[in-house]
Amino acid sequence: MILEANEKNFRPFHHAFRVLYNSYYNGVGEKYPRPQRGLLTRPSRAEVTAYRQNVDARMQRPLGRELPPDLVALVELGLRHEQQHQELIVTDVLHLLSMNPLLPAYQPNAKVPLLNGPNAWHDFAGGGAVGHDGGGFCFDNELPRHWPFLEPYQLASRLVTNAEYLAFIANGGYNEPSLWLSEGWEFVRANQLSQPLYWHCQDGHWRVFSLNGLADLQAYAPVLNVSDFEASAYAQWANARLPTEAEWEHAVLNNPGLDRMFGLAWQWTSSAYALYPGFGAAAGAIAEYNGKFMMNQYVLRGASLATPSGHSRPTYRNFFPATARGQFSGIRLTR
Repeated sequence: MILEANEKNFRPFHHAFRVLYNSYYNGVGEKYPRPQRGLLTRPSRAEVTAYRQNVDARMQRPLGRELPPDLVALVELGLRHEQQHQELIVTDVLHLLSMNPLLPAYQPNAKVPLLNGPNAWHDFAGGGAVGHDGGGFCFDNELPRHWPFLEPYQLASRLVTNAEYLAFIANGGYNEPSLWLSEGWEFVRANQLSQPLYWHCQDGHWRVFSLNGLADLQAYAPVLNVSDFEASAYAQWANARLPTEAEWEHAVLNNPGLDRMFGLAWQWTSSAYALYPGFGAAAGAIAEYNGKFMMNQYVLRGASLATPSGHSRPTYRNFFPATARGQFSGIRLTR
């Protein structure tokens, strides 16, 4: 998207890499069938290194001069997108290691983050604008800034803990259909779910597999790796609900001191991932970057323990299907 448009007499490093590394952009050209991507073998390490060095050297030429604003924006978008890859690599590594009967640790000595004190409710009057104000970088799905109607509400001071979620399990939460959305109940039944992903119970003793391996469940650590369906069912059981994404953002902007809004867990909202009023897609292939996925997904807010530093912000909109459990996703309640 950068070299091909700006390099005189452009020639690809390898003609087949255009297909190999085109994940889903119709505007770029032919794609490898997405359902079969798991069958792909990778180029050798030497070939990948040579590819990287070639692209780096060629990028120095356009980056070595003053760039037009549209090219600057595209370079930054690529860097920010690579930060998203960095987080997804961590979540995929955890899932891969969880498939190994040895349950090896990725970070054996990593400290388990704990939450402080009892939960409290913070009052918010409602009202106010949400969406990025245009100052600095944002993804296009954060635009434009707009004014949704917000009733007064309360937001929990902290995330839901493992101990609190364990009480939901002990109370039969996974066996009570009245707590679940209809599709969520079918998801639980079809997959025989009875606890969050990576939880293990043997003889009544609970352990959790994480980046630092398999260890005893920490009562005051945030519950992670739950789906939107599980988060919603827990909220129903706790006589609360999940916040809308507008409530979550409004709360951060009006009370920056809320505990752990960033850095521990992406937080499920009840908001479907959809266009903001007045949204306008960019030109070219990057128009496919966000807008084309605004169907059958829900918004998560915040940032997780795997999110690169400086990547997130109050207006950032992460999104996954309601069934997704592989992310470091947790629960913050509202009412």
